Amino acid sequence: MTSLPTETTGKKLGLVIDLDICVGCHACAVNCKEWNTGGHSAPLTDWNAYSADEEEDGDEGAWGVWFNRIHTYEAGEGEDARTVHFPRSCLHCETPDCVTVCPTGASYKRAEDGIVLVNADLCIGCKLCSWACPYGAREYDKTEGVMKKCTLCVDKIYNENLEERDRVPACVSTCPAGARHYGDLGDPTSDVSRLVEARGGYELMPEMGYKPVNRYLPPRPRRTEAADIGAPERLADLADKVPSTESTAGATGLLGWLDQMLSR
Repeated sequence: MTSLPTETTGKKLGLVIDLDICVGCHACAVNCKEWNTGGHSAPLTDWNAYSADEEEDGDEGAWGVWFNRIHTYEAGEGEDARTVHFPRSCLHCETPDCVTVCPTGASYKRAEDGIVLVNADLCIGCKLCSWACPYGAREYDKTEGVMKKCTLCVDKIYNENLEERDRVPACVSTCPAGARHYGDLGDPTSDVSRLVEARGGYELMPEMGYKPVNRYLPPRPRRTEAADIGAPERLADLADKVPSTESTAGATGLLGWLDQMLSR
């Protein structure tokens, strides 16, 4: 079985995902697929991607290798109900059983930054790692016959041919809502660590004891009033602030403009 590194730098590269503003657009999943299908774990193969009428090895329809998947749930009841989009990928755990169950050493955790990777040259496709992962983060590539997973875009974040601002995982760089953040969660002074502290970020299924590095930021309380989101007051509310006996002839600003328009 594979051992975890005993000496580390303390660096824990990972993701922080804001569930409050994720819109479930799947842009992160698509860009992840695009980058990694030609990157460290290439290819990310698909079978029968556009049809559900064929069958292979007992599998019907279409299947493919995706490192990032988005699940959508309805949470709460009544006025408190809301739709929550939940992106899921490898959490790069501190104590991952997916590594320690590997019989060939193909699955391993890097001591320098905590990223969990798979060496395809050593993988025999036994799927033990996928059974050991409670988060469903392992993907079996039937075409290649090996296990694959999120690499945190290791070939992108360390690519010195890219500008510093571009050395982030593909899913982070493509998120249109800014719901994904990347950094060193082992450094309490890093931007991602401060964000987790400020928003009460949490790890997924801590009771399992795997100590995932990635964090999720919970949805904020539901906002139902205009003032909750900083919207301007309604015109009717502004009008109520002007006593009926008070003249608006000398009013300025919005009330003055309204007085001029309505007096024509």
